[in-house]
Amino acid sequence: MGKRIITQRRGRGTHTYKSPSHRFKGKIKLRPYDDIEKNKSVIGQVKDFVHCPGHSAPLAKIKFENGENLLMFAVEGLNTKQKINSGSQSEVQIGNILPLKNIPIGTTICNIESQPGDGGKFIRAAGASAKITAKDDKQVTIVFPSKKLKKINAECRAIIGKIAGSGKKDKPIVKAGKRFHMMKAKNKLYPQTSGVAMNAVDHPFGSGRGRHAGKPKTPPRNAPPGRNVGAIRAKKTGKRK
Repeated sequence: MGKRIITQRRGRGTHTYKSPSHRFKGKIKLRPYDDIEKNKSVIGQVKDFVHCPGHSAPLAKIKFENGENLLMFAVEGLNTKQKINSGSQSEVQIGNILPLKNIPIGTTICNIESQPGDGGKFIRAAGASAKITAKDDKQVTIVFPSKKLKKINAECRAIIGKIAGSGKKDKPIVKAGKRFHMMKAKNKLYPQTSGVAMNAVDHPFGSGRGRHAGKPKTPPRNAPPGRNVGAIRAKKTGKRK
């Protein structure tokens, strides 16, 4: 009798695959989408930078003049002596938070909302940034790092600048133990065994001569959980037409 494949074990939701959110510093979001954000602006002071094991980028602790505290992604060029503004009347400067409709074309932005008030959904990894390419009354076109163009509601907000920590991947990971501890911080399974290296009873791609699947890697649409592995709902199979 074989064992559960990784896709089945992940779906069960055991501690091996649960995110250790009790170690995280807090939720990363923008200010509530209130009247201040829509019509005015509020000033905040950068108090400190913190490291969170759940995020690849450094975080900045912000305290606003109205007493609110905020944990947001630090952008390149931000320092603890700097003040930032959040709201529609804010200037276009590094670290400020503005609606997309008030940001000029060509500006570099990050932590972009998908819906007004959701706190930010796009461009949240270390060193990531996007750029505004076009605008109209209701939507703003943004080019993502993948070169994909996406139209977003003009009322959504974003942070001006590029997320700090762009040199995170410059230093090579020489030892497997280093990688193990990095993955363990986020409860990522490491090391992972390739399916083609397993036995036939342990994985659909297992057994055979050499490291090859021996069958199409795109599973049938009605495949059961134990067979539903490989390129799930692939648009392209790599075969020449």
